[in-house]
Amino acid sequence: MSDPAPGLRPSYVLTLSCPNRPGIVAAISQALFELGGDIAGAQQFDERESRIFFMRVVFSVPAGGVERGMLGQALAALAARFDMQWSLRESLRPTRTVIMVSRFDHCLVDLLYRWRIGELAIAPVAIIANHPRETYAHIDLDGIPFHYLPVTAATKEAQEARMAEIVHGTGAELVVLARYMQILSDSMSAWLAGRCINIHHSFLPGFKGAKPYHQAFARGVKLIGATAHFVTPDLDEGPIIEQDVERITHADTPDDLIRKGRDIERRVLARAVRYFTECRVIPNGRKTIVFNP
Repeated sequence: MSDPAPGLRPSYVLTLSCPNRPGIVAAISQALFELGGDIAGAQQFDERESRIFFMRVVFSVPAGGVERGMLGQALAALAARFDMQWSLRESLRPTRTVIMVSRFDHCLVDLLYRWRIGELAIAPVAIIANHPRETYAHIDLDGIPFHYLPVTAATKEAQEARMAEIVHGTGAELVVLARYMQILSDSMSAWLAGRCINIHHSFLPGFKGAKPYHQAFARGVKLIGATAHFVTPDLDEGPIIEQDVERITHADTPDDLIRKGRDIERRVLARAVRYFTECRVIPNGRKTIVFNP
């Protein structure tokens, strides 16, 4: 993402979708120009099947110039005119994020590392786990509040209520299921719609249940992979944000598949989180539009 030019305050990212019609780009450009905005980058996509137009605009305004409220008013007027769904975010503000984890911690460790070195613009506000803190004693959580929320069939409703309190109380904008191995209820999934990302091992064919890598080995698959997607009440079928695969051979053991699978899961989840924090992901029904760098 481009840095704001000298003399300009931190930039904004505008994302929008609306029924396609002539004049949308011109209207947005004119409105930002009249507000003193400087467009640093713009990406757009017209989905021909649905005739929906999607756009992502990065822009800056002069220091001491127009305030956010005025930007909102101008964009609200455009939204009414073009029937837009839109979002405006300061591009340099980190995304308040809750990370949820179970026993396997490779994705948690990777996200924290990328956060510490400045690769991911997240602000971890809580870690929720269904295993006690001792399980992660080897991990430096850097003062991030840790919440041990064990769950059983009898306590699931109360556990999710507490989870919701944490998400709401921290002002979290994103929840990341970093190999959190519990199924969220339909109501929780619906409440987190569009702001909860899960990482799922995906294979050709797909393997569900226990020991998926062992199942893949037994079937002699040639590719293993992972999928990062938004969480929905339909288990592991939410809109896909990012995917990746790696070729394997007959010489790979189940342990090799597990090792390679964890590597794929880490990088796919990190990319999905980065795309979200940079406002590159726009939901589109059962799919997503992802404006890649």
